Amino acid sequence: MELTGAEIFVNCLRDEGVEYVFGYPGGAVLHIYDALYKQEDVKHVLVRHEQAATHAADGYARSTGRPGVALVTSGPGATNAVTGIATAYMDSIPLIVITGQVPTSLIGNDAFQEVDSVGITRPCVKHNFLVKDVRDLAVTMKKAFYVATTGRPGPVVIDIPKDVTAERCEYHYPEKVEMRSYNPVLKGNARQIRKAVELLLSARRPMIYTGGGVILDNASQPLTELTRRLGFPITNTLMGLGAYPATDRQFVGMLGMHGTYEANLAMHNCDVLLAVGARFDDRVTGNVEKFCPMAKIIHVDVDPASISKNVKVDIPIVGSVANVLTELLEQLDAADGEVDREALDVWWKQIEEWRSMDCLKYDRSSDVIKPQYVVEKLYEVTGGDAFITSDVGQHQMWAAQYYKFDKPRRWINSGGLGTMGFGMPAAMGVQLAHPDATVACITGEGSIQMCIQELSTIRQYGLPLKIICLNNGYLGMVRQWQEFFYQGRYAMSYMESLPDFVKLAESYGAMGMHIDKPGDVEAALKEAMQVRDRAVFLNFVTDSEENVYPMIPAGAGQNEMILV
Repeated sequence: MELTGAEIFVNCLRDEGVEYVFGYPGGAVLHIYDALYKQEDVKHVLVRHEQAATHAADGYARSTGRPGVALVTSGPGATNAVTGIATAYMDSIPLIVITGQVPTSLIGNDAFQEVDSVGITRPCVKHNFLVKDVRDLAVTMKKAFYVATTGRPGPVVIDIPKDVTAERCEYHYPEKVEMRSYNPVLKGNARQIRKAVELLLSARRPMIYTGGGVILDNASQPLTELTRRLGFPITNTLMGLGAYPATDRQFVGMLGMHGTYEANLAMHNCDVLLAVGARFDDRVTGNVEKFCPMAKIIHVDVDPASISKNVKVDIPIVGSVANVLTELLEQLDAADGEVDREALDVWWKQIEEWRSMDCLKYDRSSDVIKPQYVVEKLYEVTGGDAFITSDVGQHQMWAAQYYKFDKPRRWINSGGLGTMGFGMPAAMGVQLAHPDATVACITGEGSIQMCIQELSTIRQYGLPLKIICLNNGYLGMVRQWQEFFYQGRYAMSYMESLPDFVKLAESYGAMGMHIDKPGDVEAALKEAMQVRDRAVFLNFVTDSEENVYPMIPAGAGQNEMILV
């Protein structure tokens, strides 16, 4: 039986087990939308902007580990999706983005709503395809899911001309595909792992540093087992929070530009560093010339291009994080030596001395709401068991610092690209994936306005999201940098015409709450958590001059933090 390209496309999604497609219709994809309408296996979620489609699919992927799927039309539909594609690319999120295209006969003619989607997205995708023959569609879809979800995950774009979705051929979805030029290495080199074990056992001031790769490879269990077996201190990157329980004593907090004093100083002074699923980005290393000056470095990553890219390492291990950690444990058990517990005790005493600085303390006596306090109370009210998405800025850093993530895939944020507007659409994808869970978006009055039209989507699908707006009246992180490094010249960082967020939320059918007193914070959060039939927008009026500390200035080393 022959099917149209549109029907083949939908059947491919069904056979891949796709639950939701996030999208927005347009002329080039109407055949696909008609095919979606005629079936019930794959659900479509209508967003109000294509950027939100990619962010929602992204949030779905991060919280489930399954690939997210977005569908947009040609031209502006595709270009609107680029920000979300780049966001997923920077954070290695498995995403399938289908862009409509003008008919094959018109490609290159500057036809109505034509853009070179393949060319535009090439720098920010793991791979992309242009399907010119309906007979290639099913195998291309299989390749796309394979590439997006294996090795180092990432977004894949499939550009489908409208005539291809109308043509017919027999449908056969391959069980598996092989690509000669794509064979990710999953098993680590045994000799390198043995050398890593020897180095770890020789350490006197060891440190474990892990990133988002641990979460992406579902490797939290072997990481936790290895860390406890060794007794070493461990830190997570912004993307790695939740890979190791934040309430555990061995966790010394997040590291990097806004990491803890103890995490950064432990990194700076360690003699052996085990880096797992992390890419040594600039927000972690500070000045690379000053980074871990005394350390021998072991680096485990599935992507060989990430190893020694930013920081030269001593023992590279290419492979799946979960596989390598499991073999590390096995070789550790078989090793002749043991950890030098006496040296480790001395090291822990030094770390505890740094920890006693209490670098995250803030003024709790203020009669103005402190943003840190809101996050702390959110953690208490939710029992630390919510899914937390965030936008980008000061509120993102406070969320990372003060909400203690004990589980992976609970912290959903744009780390690499730093995309304002990410938080609320991502929360939609998380809530649809976990309908009974508490999902809260921590945002600011600047970020929330980037994709605020998605309150309409939230209303349409009855999503009981909790939107925690830390409203300080400024583009907070911009203002902080202007205070520190531009002599207080607050150029265009002040939001002088903010809407009444309560009325705005109510106009979209959500519940709006305005909170401006510290004593009302906890009660408001508890009330919001009881609402399950609609979204709640909590507008917290917070201290306009509060800054995020600690902070490593650009160009400084990890031991050169601003503490207050």
